Amino acid sequence: MNIKHYLIICLTFLFGDIIGQDALNSFGNPVEVGIVEHLGDTIPLDLAFQNEKDSTVHLRDLVTKPTIFAFVYFDCPGLCSPLLNGVSEVIEKSDLQLGKDYQVITISFNYSDSPEKARKKKETFLQKHSKANLNAWIYLTGDSISINNIVNSVGFKFKKVGVDYVHAAAIMVVSPKGKITRYLYGLTFLPLDLKMAIYESQKGLARPGIAKAMEFCYAYDPAGRRYVLDILKISGTLILFFLVIFVVILLVKSKLKKH
Repeated sequence: MNIKHYLIICLTFLFGDIIGQDALNSFGNPVEVGIVEHLGDTIPLDLAFQNEKDSTVHLRDLVTKPTIFAFVYFDCPGLCSPLLNGVSEVIEKSDLQLGKDYQVITISFNYSDSPEKARKKKETFLQKHSKANLNAWIYLTGDSISINNIVNSVGFKFKKVGVDYVHAAAIMVVSPKGKITRYLYGLTFLPLDLKMAIYESQKGLARPGIAKAMEFCYAYDPAGRRYVLDILKISGTLILFFLVIFVVILLVKSKLKKH
């Protein structure tokens, strides 16, 4: 790896970590590199891309269940491979089933990338997964118009530096109707964070009782960018529960004394 690639990696980490989720930086200028969250917005589902089999596909036909979007480019010397490794690892650790409960769509934001490169990259990152999951992790390439539309819709900001790009490390979770429901940051992801993000994405659909229980017990912490136990909600519920028990006991004792 030459000096230029080391510079790209350093710049990527710098911008990916420092530039936050606001549309403007501290000087009031638009963010050039980073993530500008568009929670609640709907991605443009009519966009067309090429899959790794070189077939034209539309997002509307692909996004039929909770979907994780990962934006990379295939010759990236920095964060892209570690990011995909992080997605691959959390898939293995999660008790949710890829293909049944959710799917993953990787899109190259370099319009020069080809379906052949997408196929080779997919083969690299699916070696550790069951062949049954091959169709649930989709790799896409596209022209500059489709790429610009999709990255702008999710607020993924990147900048070209020579032949490489400076960009942030994050994945986005989108509902079956294309609504952006969660951003998860970094190169590694906790199974709990993935599960909660997928459950959030499924709102409005029939879900198992455990999903509702977990949503009650956990809340998303924007500062820490993780799901954490909602201590206030849990403690408040416990206090209310014991208060009701106490009142019931008092009422029962009062009735027993009268008799």
